[in-house]
Amino acid sequence: MTSQAAPFSVRRPARPRSELPRLVSIGEIAEHLGVSVRHVRRLVFERRIPYVKWGHLIRFDIDDVSAWVTSSRVPAADDTTIGVRR
Repeated sequence: MTSQAAPFSVRRPARPRSELPRLVSIGEIAEHLGVSVRHVRRLVFERRIPYVKWGHLIRFDIDDVSAWVTSSRVPAADDTTIGVRR
């Protein structure tokens, strides 16, 4: 018999206990992003921002939110395309 993992199991590298993600509250993430708490709640409701729901608490992983902001970045246009319609 060979010892193979089931095809549906996903093995992730184990994170040491000291490297748990830092979770912050809605108020802290709103301040970090420079927006209102109401705006962050709307983003959560629309599922547009990554969050962790832990019981009735909503928390945010700083690394996930930073990656989300980076992926939402729009590159600047060069001078030749400004004002050009496609």
